[in-house]
Amino acid sequence: MTQSVVVQVGQCGNQIGCCFWDLALREHAAVNQKGIYDDAISSFFRNVDTRAVGDGGSISKGRISSLKARAVLIDMEEGVVNEILQGPLRDVFDSTQLITDISGSGNNWAVGHKVFGRLYREQILEKLRKSAEQCDCLQCFFIIHSMGGGTGSGLGTFLLKVLEDEFPEVYRFVTAVYPSSEDDVITSPYNSMLAMKELNEHADCVLPIDNQSLFDIISKIDLVVNSGKLGSAVKPKSLITSNMGAVKKHHKKPFDAMNNIVANLLLSLTSSARFEGSLNMDLNEISMNLVPFPKLHYLVSSLTPLYTLADVNIPPRRLDQMFSDAFSKDHQLIQADPRHSLYLACALIVRGNVQISDLRRNIERLKPALQFVSWNQEGWKTSLCSVPPVGHSHSLLALANNTCVKPTFMELRERFTRLYKKKAHLHHYLQVDGMEESTFTEAVSSLSALIQEYSDLDATKSMPVPDVPRLSVAL
Repeated sequence: MTQSVVVQVGQCGNQIGCCFWDLALREHAAVNQKGIYDDAISSFFRNVDTRAVGDGGSISKGRISSLKARAVLIDMEEGVVNEILQGPLRDVFDSTQLITDISGSGNNWAVGHKVFGRLYREQILEKLRKSAEQCDCLQCFFIIHSMGGGTGSGLGTFLLKVLEDEFPEVYRFVTAVYPSSEDDVITSPYNSMLAMKELNEHADCVLPIDNQSLFDIISKIDLVVNSGKLGSAVKPKSLITSNMGAVKKHHKKPFDAMNNIVANLLLSLTSSARFEGSLNMDLNEISMNLVPFPKLHYLVSSLTPLYTLADVNIPPRRLDQMFSDAFSKDHQLIQADPRHSLYLACALIVRGNVQISDLRRNIERLKPALQFVSWNQEGWKTSLCSVPPVGHSHSLLALANNTCVKPTFMELRERFTRLYKKKAHLHHYLQVDGMEESTFTEAVSSLSALIQEYSDLDATKSMPVPDVPRLSVAL
């Protein structure tokens, strides 16, 4: 069984991380009723004897003593990390996993990347090495950060390069939260643009998440739940419940519920590596099957169902609806419509009471409406995990390597250009030691090259699919 280490950077990264650990503990508690430390729990948690001196001795077998998260928490402000340490999750972390400062990065990528990167490099590396040493078979680092702030984008992407140099064999999966166009951080287009270059060069897979999409999803669910149309058919516990265990209503920015959706994405992504199932899919298979070109490693994700219906016996129609929803633009975690763009590959990670025949039937049903690139017409990767998320009978995570991410990147470039033309706020970046104007121009070139690659693929959409002759076997 493999292990993963979660590295949460900045305010956004740590808030999502907080939801993730809360949900992970609930999920394993629901499955592991006997309290035995097993392979599934070891994926994200260590079992520690707290009576031992120092940070406690690890117990690899037997009953759960005290679980510690395989995590490193980094923020250049203390607020969120302190909240976590004073909250219900405080026993899951200890001081050897934390790096905080008090000054913050002032929404400036250069401060996070150049100043704090240099200042904390050795300290971060030491904590990452310690986390790696505590794994039997470390497969993946999950980095969670936002693109718009200073610490998340700057230090978060600095970390990627450190991981690549120090652990070249270990996968780097990044969950990056992109700012919406109504973002209140004026410099977020600069930070996102500079961070994109690092993601292009040093990540294995990036799951872009769009704040606006999350907000829209929560608003739609609120409407459905509050309209009374579903009556008592909606359970209070669902993907969108907050950590308080109840649906939050009438909230302007329902961050808890939004963060929970991202946390569930990560739980579903790793479900097959943690639990039994008739079709397993490891993280290395996602990277291997879904990323045909090194730079095109951005995977659009969609989750369904987003609220729980009270019946457990699923009629096939509802199951089919779940598959249809996964490909509709309303369920995407970025504002994109994969149906009208080109698929390079697609992974379906199904959890719960679903048969392989259901999976195959739905792929055959959906396939004619989806355009796959000519050289990968059978570009499906599937996984069936028998353990559903808490409160659900079944769920589906779809990951698409699809050219529909291009508009997100084009909009980012546009917002950046509007600021950069005026040279607005540029001096805040250029006064940071080691930061030059060429860093901006290189970042624009890097993103433009990525957009061009997607455009080149889009141009092949109308080309006929070659009928490749099969190898004939002489008998």
